[in-house]
Amino acid sequence: MLYQQIASNKRKTYLVFAVFFTILATIGAVIGYLFFDSIGSGIVISLVITVIYALLMYFKSTSLVMQMNGATKITASDQAPMLWHIVEDLSFVAKIPQPDIYIIDDPSPNAFATGRDPKHSAVAVTSGLYDMMDRQELEGVLAHEISHIRNYDIRVSTISVALSSAIVFISSMLANMYRWSWLFGSNDRDDDDSRGNIIRLVLWLVGLVFAILGPMIATIVRLAISRNREYLADASGVELTRNPAGLIGALHKLADNTQPMQQVDDASAALYITNPLKHQNFAHLFDTHPPLADRIKRLEKM
Repeated sequence: MLYQQIASNKRKTYLVFAVFFTILATIGAVIGYLFFDSIGSGIVISLVITVIYALLMYFKSTSLVMQMNGATKITASDQAPMLWHIVEDLSFVAKIPQPDIYIIDDPSPNAFATGRDPKHSAVAVTSGLYDMMDRQELEGVLAHEISHIRNYDIRVSTISVALSSAIVFISSMLANMYRWSWLFGSNDRDDDDSRGNIIRLVLWLVGLVFAILGPMIATIVRLAISRNREYLADASGVELTRNPAGLIGALHKLADNTQPMQQVDDASAALYITNPLKHQNFAHLFDTHPPLADRIKRLEKM
C-alpha cells in the first residue's frame, strides 16, 4: 500500500510540474507577443529564468533555505545530544547518510527537511520543538522528516519552490510591463486590422489575468504537492519507528500550539511539519498542510 501511494504521488508530481511549466510558458508567450513581437522569445526568456532559479535552488537549497529561516548548524553531538543521536539512529534504519542537523531559535514548535537528495540533505527543528517534545515524540517528528528525505520529497519540494518563485518573478515582470505600456502596447506593428487587434486584446487580457493570478496559482499548486506528501511521510515515519504513538503525541502537541514562528520564509513554509504561520485561509485553499486532526486519525488507524 505504501509503495502504491509513492507511485501515485510521483504521477501527481509529474502532472503538477506540467501545470507549472504551462503557466510559465503562457506568461512568457504573452510577454513575447505583446512586448517583443515574438512568442518564442518570450517563452525562451521565461524558461531561462526558470532554469536559473531551479539550478540555484537545486545545488544551494540547504544553505539558502537554512539561511532564510535563521537556522544554526549543529556540528557536534554534545550541542544537542538527544537530537543528534535520534537523527543518527533513524538515518541508519532508513539506510541513508546522516543529514546535517540545524536548530532554529524559535519558541514555536516545528521542524522541516530540505536538500536535493539523501546525500545532500538536512533537517532542522526549532528550539521550541526540542524543548517541548519527549524523546518518543521527537523521534516521531524526526522520522517524519527523515522519510521526506528517503522518499525524495525534498527534491520535489525544492524544485517546486524554485518554479513557484520563478512564476512570481515573471508575473511581477509582466505586471510592471503592463504598468508602463498603453492598452495595445508601444511597439510598432503593421497588423492594424481588426483581427490582429482582437488577438492582441485577448492576449493582453490573458496576460493581465496571469499577472494577477499567476503567483496565486503557483502557490496553490506548490501547496498541493506538500499536502499530498505529508500523509505519506507520516506513514513512512511510523514504518521507521514502529511506534505511531510518538508521532501522534507530537501532532497533538503541535495542534494545541497557536503561536506562529517569529521568523519564517513564506516560500519555504510548506516544508515544515505543520504550518509555521498558523493562519487558516478560506476553505483551506492555501493551507500548507492537511489538517492535523486528519493526520492523527489516519495514524490512529495504523
